[in-house]
Amino acid sequence: MASRLVRGTAIGCGVAALVGGGVGFAVGEPVTQADIAPPRTPAKDLCAKIGDVSSLLPKASSGPVTMIQGGTSAITCQAGSSRAKVRAYTSASVRVTITAYGGQDAGAGNQPFTPDQVAKRTFTRSPLKSYDKDRPYPTKVARAESGLAGESWNVHVLVQHADIVVLVEYTANPIDGDSAQLAALALADRAIWESK
Repeated sequence: MASRLVRGTAIGCGVAALVGGGVGFAVGEPVTQADIAPPRTPAKDLCAKIGDVSSLLPKASSGPVTMIQGGTSAITCQAGSSRAKVRAYTSASVRVTITAYGGQDAGAGNQPFTPDQVAKRTFTRSPLKSYDKDRPYPTKVARAESGLAGESWNVHVLVQHADIVVLVEYTANPIDGDSAQLAALALADRAIWESK
C-alpha cells in the first residue's frame, strides 16, 4: 500500500514537472527592453535629401526651395508661401512627416512586435482611404476642396514602407485637385526613397 502511494506520488510529480516545463517553454522567457528593436535614427539632412519642392509652390517662387527640417524621432519637413509674397496664390504649403518606428512589447508570452509590424499597424489604422492605383508602396489618400469654384485643395497622402511611414500634407490655391494629389504622391515617394 505504501509503495503504491509512493509510486503514485512520484508519477504525479513527474507529470506536474512535464506540464510545468511545457508551459514554461510555451510562454518563453520574459521580454526585456533589449529584445525590442529601437527605431532607426533618421538622417540629419533628410529634408535636404528630399530636394527641391519649388514645383509644389507658386510659380513666382525663385530658385530651388528646400524644406525646413525639425523634430527628432519623427522628422518634419515644411515649406510654404503666402499671398503677401505671391499675389497669384492665396497660399501654398507642404509638410512632410517621416516617422521611423521601433518595435513594441506584444504582451506576456509573446515575441515583441517588429518595427515593420508597428509601422504597418499604424498605417492600417489610419482613417484615410486606401489608394491602389499602380503604387510601389501601400498608400492612403484623402483630399478636400474649398472655394467657390473648388480652386483650393487640401491633400493628405500616407505611405508605408518597411518601418517607415510618411505623411504628406499639401495645400494650395488655385490648383487642380488631381494635380495636387499627384504632386503629393510623388513627394511621398521621394521621402520614402530617401528614408530607406
